[in-house]
Amino acid sequence: MAKAYEFGPFRLDEDAEIVLRGTEPTVLGQRAVALLRTLLERAGELVSKDVLFEAAWPGLAVEESNLTVQIAALRRVFEQAGGADWIETLPRRGYRYVGPSVSMHSDAVEPTRSSPPALPDKPSVAVVPFVNLSGEAEQEYFADGMIEDIVAGLSRIKWLFVIARNSSFAYKSKAVDVRQIARELGVRYLVQGSVRKDGKRIRVSAQMVEAENGHQLWSERFDRPLNDVFALQDEIALNVVSSIEPSLRRAEAERVSRKRPDSLDAYDLVLQSQADVDSGMPDRVTKALVLLDRALALDPAYALAHANAAMCHHCLFLRGGLREEERLASVRCAESAVAFGRDDPRALTLAGFSIGMDGRDRAAAFVALEAALAISPSSALTYILGSVMLAWSANAERAIEWSERGMRLSPLDPWAFAAYDAQAMGQFCLGHYDRAAQAAYKSVQANPAHSITYVQLAAALAKLGRLNEAKAAAAKVLELHPTFRFGRQFAGVDCAPALANPMSEALRMVGLPE
Repeated sequence: MAKAYEFGPFRLDEDAEIVLRGTEPTVLGQRAVALLRTLLERAGELVSKDVLFEAAWPGLAVEESNLTVQIAALRRVFEQAGGADWIETLPRRGYRYVGPSVSMHSDAVEPTRSSPPALPDKPSVAVVPFVNLSGEAEQEYFADGMIEDIVAGLSRIKWLFVIARNSSFAYKSKAVDVRQIARELGVRYLVQGSVRKDGKRIRVSAQMVEAENGHQLWSERFDRPLNDVFALQDEIALNVVSSIEPSLRRAEAERVSRKRPDSLDAYDLVLQSQADVDSGMPDRVTKALVLLDRALALDPAYALAHANAAMCHHCLFLRGGLREEERLASVRCAESAVAFGRDDPRALTLAGFSIGMDGRDRAAAFVALEAALAISPSSALTYILGSVMLAWSANAERAIEWSERGMRLSPLDPWAFAAYDAQAMGQFCLGHYDRAAQAAYKSVQANPAHSITYVQLAAALAKLGRLNEAKAAAAKVLELHPTFRFGRQFAGVDCAPALANPMSEALRMVGLPE
């Protein structure tokens, strides 16, 4: 859970380490945020210099002038709102926050939405997380993976609008009214239920409701051998289809069913690895690769295992030093995913992204992505990752369009940061620097650990002439990625000159190393 402190026109997002004035981002460095947080926590009280030093420089011996500089930076920010005197100095003792009253909120950091999305012009459904009744927390991954496969089956229906698993899983372990979920996701129908994995059997209870009136359209219990899990997933998906449009059940049966891995053990290993793959963090994807290697030893033709491995190597290439062997491994795994996964839209999507980013073959990448969308028109991830490649290629309008389509299909997606990154780069290319800064800030909210977003924020703020804030964003880049060099990074992602040249100019202004 992230803490947010609101005071006057400002909001301090503790996780993102950003102060927002209204809707405008004002970036402060890590030290200033730590000092401000400590002062706000003890609003109206004297905070000694020793406490402040420990908050901003834990365990370090630093000169008092460092504290003076950071307090001055805070005062400059507040001065813009007439708050130059909000931090009071008590000579030789410390400081005290005496500004507007402070309210503190604890909530998950999510991109804000101005209004719920409108219902699409075709039947729309979301599958919310099934309750794990096994009594074993370590079985959560299996229940989650089962839902992901049901969503994947439904996403193959061209006349059905299906919310991506990533957004529906924002409601995991939350007691939320079905009408509220449907309203926030912009869908008419919801599927919910429970799953119990017990030895070699699996028991599932599932139901589908029309959210507006709570009317139950379908409900059933299943008790099957574990090795029938794939057939069971397809059967649940077909029950959803037939509840919405009974006459089309037979016609869509073939579309829902698809090739599955030959080995149930390989399937289980991929499910176990998924959270680490999706983290995008080098230490976690390294662990995921161990499980994926085991899965591929059991089933060498498992397309999604190859595709996930490609994404792991992509992460290690981009965030682990731009080593050529990782780039080549990403492309090699992606090519295997395409060869074995012509019927798997997620495998095609991830493989296409690796081929486009690490193989530097955008044309081949979009062949894979378009093939994924032909199979699964509701694939939010395809649009989101496609928007990133379009943005780095300086195809600004299409990048913005694809990112917006991806976000509509998955309004609460953990990959939202990538969609906002694409919007930030697209708006930067178009010269809309204020919109670029706003999109970059939304990306920081969604994923504060992603250094490239601060690069985009620094560039946009520099172009707006807000150099102090731009330099603070640049400092955050180096804090997260000490070896960052924008020239090497742009070469690593094959950034088009139309984006790289103006962005490089802006980054030189704020002192980021080339």
